[in-house]
This record gives sequence, structure tokens and C-alpha cells, in this order.
Amino acid sequence: MITRTIATIRFARKRLEEFIHHQQAVGWVIISATLLSLLFTNVIFRTEYLAFWQSEFHFATIHFSVEHFINDALMPLFFLLVGLEIKREILVGSLSNLRSAMLPVMGALGGMLLPALIFTAFNHGSETSNGWGIPMATDIAFALAILAILGDRVPLSLKILLTTLAVVDDLGAIVVIAVFYTQHLFWTYVALALLVWLFLFLINRVGGKHPLFFLVPGLLLWYFIYKSGVHATIAGVLLAAVIPFDEKSEKNTLDSLVEKLHIPINFVVLPLFALCNTAIFVDVKSFSSLSSNLSFGIIVGLVLGKTVGIFSFVWAAVKFKISELPTDINFNQIVGMSMLGGIGFTMSIFISMLAFSDASFIEQAKFYVMLGSLISGLLGFLLLSGKKHPVKNFG
Repeated sequence: MITRTIATIRFARKRLEEFIHHQQAVGWVIISATLLSLLFTNVIFRTEYLAFWQSEFHFATIHFSVEHFINDALMPLFFLLVGLEIKREILVGSLSNLRSAMLPVMGALGGMLLPALIFTAFNHGSETSNGWGIPMATDIAFALAILAILGDRVPLSLKILLTTLAVVDDLGAIVVIAVFYTQHLFWTYVALALLVWLFLFLINRVGGKHPLFFLVPGLLLWYFIYKSGVHATIAGVLLAAVIPFDEKSEKNTLDSLVEKLHIPINFVVLPLFALCNTAIFVDVKSFSSLSSNLSFGIIVGLVLGKTVGIFSFVWAAVKFKISELPTDINFNQIVGMSMLGGIGFTMSIFISMLAFSDASFIEQAKFYVMLGSLISGLLGFLLLSGKKHPVKNFG
């Protein structure tokens, strides 16, 4: 029994290390796609580039623009991958042991609550008040890309902690999207989606293991979720919940699916998302609006809210012996990691598009997310690139 437990822990750690390695590469690809998108939008091909994303086509009974297709049809695949990683972490990873899990869970909780409160403080009662979910998110790929630059100056334990915290953060963002950013529900489609999900659950229970047993009905699940009024990305998470995982087997359906989805999602879907959704025109007006409540809510929420929220909740977890820091991590590094948590990017941009119907607010929000993420990334990099000095007198 002990031998099997040790083997399971080693396997989970190995998979998490592989995930971190993959996300570092993904971070660089997304950064490149973002820079390319900004170049096209602000220097060359602006009209043609923007027109391409709005070009339209039909798929079955659904009318899509290219932008719409990426955000509603391809991004659910990203959420499927996120859901699979969350499931593995809960079953055999960093979230499987309650005491160990409390550190990233507490950090993620603080990193979601304080930014949302800061945004609300600036925007309460205004027409931008619905954007409170924007500064709550952490982008795993971007944050780990920064840690990749730092190399051996950052211990693996800190990378694992940040990754697990971001996974919990993603779970929180998924709940926020499902509960707070769903405007109109069509109950017939909700019922049909539930029936498909129960069918998938039964396939899991009777021992179905082949990925096609889940992906084919999963397309139907996506369609019904899409038509129900709940954002279609939730279909990816619901599908992940019923994918089988056998911790005793090194080759199971969950890991097989992650392996197959990794390259197309991380190196095609996410770069396409970045190319499409960072087509932001930056001019004097963009900077002149930095004194707006929307700007303060997003930038202060990401830069200050994330840092203070994550750090204070992690510190409280250690102080009150709810959990403990790994032996090779000090509180200076936790501050740096908390700053990197303010890199919202992918999920923050995604929530921006759900929060507002006014196109000008969406464009402004995207710009502020990019600016806040850049500031957070630079501050986190500068702090973590220094020498390690343990923070003293924290109680």
C-alpha cells in the first residue's frame, strides 16, 4: 500500500513537472502571437486584419464569425484541458492531500476575492460594474514563461505552487463564468445537456475508456450548452469531469486525452485566441483613459489586489498552521509569485468579453488587462531575479 502511494505521488509530480515545462513553451508562443497581433493592428494591415476576424460563415444551424468560432467553439477545448488538469490534481496531485492543498487554495481564494473587491470599490454603481470578475484570473502559461526566464533561481516547489494555485484560480473563474456571466437560460437545452452529461457519466461508470466514447457525445453536450445560454466553454469542464482516470495505470483515458490535446490546444487554439483577441488599437486616447474607474479597477486589481490577496492568504495559512511552506521557499519568493499571479491575460480578456456588451468597454478592458499583466510580470520578475533572502518577523 505504501509503495503504491509513493509511486502514485511520484507519477503525479512527474506529470505536473511535464505540465510546467509545456506551459513555459506555450507562454512564449502566446507572447509572440500577442506581439504579432499588436503589430498588425497598429502598424500594418489594420483594416484587413480586423476584417478577417469578423468575416462570417455557417456551421450547421449556427452562424459564426471567425472571432466567434475561436471563442465559442475552440476555447471549450482549452477548458476541457484545464478541467482534465484540475481533475488529476484533485485525484492524485497537489490538491489530493487536504493540508498540502490548503496553501494554493488559500492563495487562489485571496487572489480572487481582493481584486474583485478592489474593482467593485472603483466601479460600484457605474455602467462598468459588471466587470468585477476581470482582475480575478491568473494566466498559467504567461506566469510560467516568466519563471522559465528565471531558470534555477526559482525552486521547482515555487513553480508547482504557482501552477496549482493557477489551476484552482481557473476553477474559480469557470464558476464565475457559469454563475455570474450567464444572462438568459433556455431550460429545454439545459435539460438536454444534462441528459447527455448523465449518459457520459454512465459510460464512465460501466467502464468505457476509449476517448471517442466521450468526445463524440461531448460535441452534442457542447451544442446544447451553447444553445442553452450558458457559455459554451463550460461544456469542456463538464466533459472533463466524466473522463475516466485510473491512478493505478500509467496509461489511462485522462492522460491519453491530455497528451493528444496538448499540442493542438496550446500551440494552435491559444495562439489563435491571442491573435484574435489582442487586436487592440493603441493610441493617445488609450493612455488618456488611464484615469478612468475601469482602468483603476482592472490595473490596481491585478497589480495590487492579486499580490496582497495571494500573499496575505498564504501567510495566514502558514501562520495559523492550516498548511506549511515547502522548505526551499521563503516569503520573499511568495511575494514575487503573488505578483506573477497578477498576469491575468487569457482568462481576464475572456471575462472582459462576457462582462460588457459595449465594444468600447471591451477594447478598453483588454488594454488595461495587458497593461496590468505587463506591470505584474515585470515586478514579479524583478523581485524573483534577486538573491534569496528569507523574510523575517512575519509572526
